[in-house]
Amino acid sequence: MAKNRLHPAFQLNGKSYKISALKELAQDYIRLGEPYEEAIGEFLLSWLDDKNHVMVNTSGSTGEPKTIKLRKKHMINSAKATGKYFGLDEDTTALLCLPSRYIAGKMMLVRAMVLGWRLDVVPPKANPLDQVFKRYEFSAMTPFQLDNSVARLHLISKLIVGGGPFSESLKELVADVDTKVYETYGMTETISHIAVKRINSKKNKEGEVPFRTMSKVTVSQDERGCLIIKAPKVSSDPVITNDVVRLFSYKKFLWLGRVDNVINSGGIKLYPEQIEKKLAPQLEVPFFVAGEEDDRLGERLVLVIQTDNVDEAKLDYSLLDKYEVPKAVYCTSNFIYTETGKLKRGATLRALKPKEQV
Repeated sequence: MAKNRLHPAFQLNGKSYKISALKELAQDYIRLGEPYEEAIGEFLLSWLDDKNHVMVNTSGSTGEPKTIKLRKKHMINSAKATGKYFGLDEDTTALLCLPSRYIAGKMMLVRAMVLGWRLDVVPPKANPLDQVFKRYEFSAMTPFQLDNSVARLHLISKLIVGGGPFSESLKELVADVDTKVYETYGMTETISHIAVKRINSKKNKEGEVPFRTMSKVTVSQDERGCLIIKAPKVSSDPVITNDVVRLFSYKKFLWLGRVDNVINSGGIKLYPEQIEKKLAPQLEVPFFVAGEEDDRLGERLVLVIQTDNVDEAKLDYSLLDKYEVPKAVYCTSNFIYTETGKLKRGATLRALKPKEQV
């Protein structure tokens, strides 16, 4: 059974492995390795065992982290779909710089083992290319990692980026690089990405580009306007998300934001992620908008900025609609993030109380 999960051409850090040798390496990682290597070792052992599933942790960006069961057959299908979509065949050189405790890092390992890639591993830090001195055909990063790697991005031919929204400033940074940069849409339940869009295509310099789904994946909307995903190759049941979208077809959609984040202020629905796009050019520090309880409006819109410098809070709101202008601005140096670097809006806002607003 495990033979089908390990391509004979697979290499890890320049070495080829048969199943028994890879299991020994995994045990060494668990016993002697750094924390990121320990996570790799644990996943390799679970991938190569006789079970038909693995247990995977969700990141907890929109709720409590949980552990879910994923079928190995579905993970193999996902790996093959990625290989086909990006033209990544046997002997593709790839770099793993994401933590393997979560689905994005696990799937880099699965793609390499199933498709026969030559995979190198570096610590999953903020600037993963800092000590890299060779070129790779493929890699995956978070937006935060990409932001710290633009100067050395020429070392990667094709890069997928997920785990959080792409800021407008980051899009500008990669607009003219030679690397083909793709934003991905997906989650643990869909075994990594099910939709992709090219960020720095010369054809798409104007306007917002919709996501296009991968092969055998179709999408629709529920009564909330949230995305429903049908991807039988990677999920036995449709996946009902909390992501509000604008649907163009059963294959194309524009992501608007999380329904969990939607602010109902006096009967007006406000989408924080859309407001943040308008404010982003003025702020070089992390920030977000959110709703807090208000006796008159039900919820009022507030802006939270990660800074101790109150001058950062002096913004021009002329590009905002009148309902989008924050009713209060908070400054704090203590934003709360998940282990994968995703902002926890609710927890950060709750931790502000009581706080003096600007």
